[in-house]
Amino acid sequence: MFNILRQNARLRQAGILGINRRNADYTLKYNPRHLYPLVDDKYRTKLLAQQAGINVPELYQVVETEHDTCYVHEKLADHTDFVVKPASGSGGDGIIVITGRRKQAYRKISGKLLSPEQLTHHLSNILSGMYSLGGHIDKALIEYRVRFDPIFNDISYQGVPDIRIIVFLGVPVMAMVRLPTQLSDGKANLHQGAIGVGIDIVTGVTNFAVWRNTNITEHPDTGVEVSGIQLPQWDNMLEIAVRCYELTGLGYLGIDIVLDRELGPLMLELNARPGLNIQIANRQGLLHRLQKIEADHLELQTVSQRIAYARHHFT
Repeated sequence: MFNILRQNARLRQAGILGINRRNADYTLKYNPRHLYPLVDDKYRTKLLAQQAGINVPELYQVVETEHDTCYVHEKLADHTDFVVKPASGSGGDGIIVITGRRKQAYRKISGKLLSPEQLTHHLSNILSGMYSLGGHIDKALIEYRVRFDPIFNDISYQGVPDIRIIVFLGVPVMAMVRLPTQLSDGKANLHQGAIGVGIDIVTGVTNFAVWRNTNITEHPDTGVEVSGIQLPQWDNMLEIAVRCYELTGLGYLGIDIVLDRELGPLMLELNARPGLNIQIANRQGLLHRLQKIEADHLELQTVSQRIAYARHHFT
């Protein structure tokens, strides 16, 4: 018992934010429940972002009813590749990435073929709420498939890496890039086996990495170093993250951004309950940074002021 108390004291001293304190002091306090639908429904999030001039992956089709599924294949005739996702899904569940076609079949990112009937069945499962938060009736989104920036060629397995930036009261707090692996089946999801690599909030250069709660230096599938990589357009990504605070009014927010090789940074989705593994990836706690922002945020009124504040204080 004394060992547990000593360990808890060390974690507090290091500023490690635990889930109970995150919920009580930040998500419950700064994220009004009535605003959650703005981020829990990816369709609403996308519409808000487009209205605000924030770049997002192009939406090809919204499937809302079983009747809509009858016309999906006809409407997708001009698209050889795309992504299918539940509007209210989480953790990457229910997402299918199509990279090409073979006759009438769709080729998944894994190389496996999916018949038109199988895709229709998957869409029906999405509509039924199989992948949605709370099992509620859902919508299926079919959108542009991101072609990730060449900077990730040697440190990602099949899927598209994404950049998670935590923003508190409009100030960027901490960031990491999530790199797909073979274990994660090409998905940028830490719980499914992706790598989390910390990012220096000032420079946009990757530093430490964690994989399945183990510190690593190389991608397990490619053997290439994942630290010391300068992410392109870092200033633009910070600006997108800060603008998403103003977009939703949620005080404690996780912003997921992808870096397309031609289109640049695209806001992928928002999260009102961002996970805490970002602290492991950066080998730093969130708490001290959050407390400092809480004390100073009223002085920060513009996007540029909030970014400058983070770069000055979180080196």
